[in-house]
Amino acid sequence: MARTFRRQRATHPIAELNVTNLIDLGFTLLIIFMIATPLIQQEQTIPVNLPVEGTRTQQKPPPGTEYQAVSIDRSGNYYFGSKRVGWAELTSNLAALAAKPKPPVIRIRADLSLQWQQVVKLMGEIQRHNLTKITFDTQSGK
Repeated sequence: MARTFRRQRATHPIAELNVTNLIDLGFTLLIIFMIATPLIQQEQTIPVNLPVEGTRTQQKPPPGTEYQAVSIDRSGNYYFGSKRVGWAELTSNLAALAAKPKPPVIRIRADLSLQWQQVVKLMGEIQRHNLTKITFDTQSGK
């Protein structure tokens, strides 16, 4: 007596939903947000009251553009990224940025009530290191 080991073909549809890929996607997005959120909040912890600009359409930066924030609070303290630095350390950090093959765009975040002579001094130091791409952060107008 010979046996056949063939399975019968199933012609009915599979009614189960495989959610493994959705769970993987959810965990991946969770990890991305957990990493990105502290980076966004670091810059917002510096107490800077930005000037207000009129409402207009904003140009999109080219993809892959790197930015470095330099902030000045109302007391005249300098911040490189989210770290408070002195003038000497700020100039050495700017020199290190200038030595890169593709220097980043410098984002100046200056308080509205600040003496603008400090902003002019900062811009002069940035230009002294041949960092020519500069933007000013502002609040959007209402």
